[in-house]
Amino acid sequence: MENTTVKILKENKEAILALWTEKQKTEDSYFSSDDQNEDSGDFTEAFLDALNDSNIDDKDARGFDKVHEILMGISISRAKRGFSPRETGVYLFSFKEAMLEVLSDNIADPSVLYTDSLKISKIVDNMAILTFEGYIKGREDVILRQTDEIAEISTPVIRVWDGVVALPIIGTLDSARTQVVMENLLQQIVDTGSTIAILDISGVPAVDSLVAQHLIKTVSATRLLGAECIISGIRPEIAQIVVHLGIDLSNIITKSTLASALQTAFAMLQLEVNKKKPNVINR
Repeated sequence: MENTTVKILKENKEAILALWTEKQKTEDSYFSSDDQNEDSGDFTEAFLDALNDSNIDDKDARGFDKVHEILMGISISRAKRGFSPRETGVYLFSFKEAMLEVLSDNIADPSVLYTDSLKISKIVDNMAILTFEGYIKGREDVILRQTDEIAEISTPVIRVWDGVVALPIIGTLDSARTQVVMENLLQQIVDTGSTIAILDISGVPAVDSLVAQHLIKTVSATRLLGAECIISGIRPEIAQIVVHLGIDLSNIITKSTLASALQTAFAMLQLEVNKKKPNVINR
């Protein structure tokens, strides 16, 4: 015979969902009827379908795998949309409150109501831990995506002239970023058929032996494609550090400014830029 509490909850599925929705509207200032109604409906359906006589006494909620999967998806989605762990926790606890209200309206025996309400509370409270795991996973996804976007933005390869590309580097170079820089630069050299690449390090705060090694690797990879590489943005303090560290950049063309590097590139391509004389209007 089915447990009375389980039977009551299953028979009042629509009432529980309606109560839960009302509570969300009251407690959640960011309530979105379309998104949250669908999520709440799926969760309510899965939870009450999974609830039975054997697992209502199990605070670890075994047999709720599908419910856990749905709850994790909801938590990750809410984290990506900017909800805090507390807001997602309140979202789940309002579902528990809706079930307890339905039980209170349908169970007359106080001892039965207390005992079974406690069982339901333990199941939902243990599920609340999943919302925090989902929040962490959701925020990690956001951070990784933003990191990738920042890396793409911070390593733009610009075609400044026919046969000349430039890559302004901003920030510190590490192994992972060097790989991105190298891939973007080499791909652009191939796509444009450029023979000269300018690496501008004006935006690099400091150069140490590791950064220098990364630059040398990038220059070597560029030369393997038959292109010459010029490093610009060598400030006086960077020049002193390079000399102090004993880093050999003698076989690499270096310039203090991007304009100077571009001028050198034009000379290598046997191009000459002349200032146009202003037109004189005779009166």
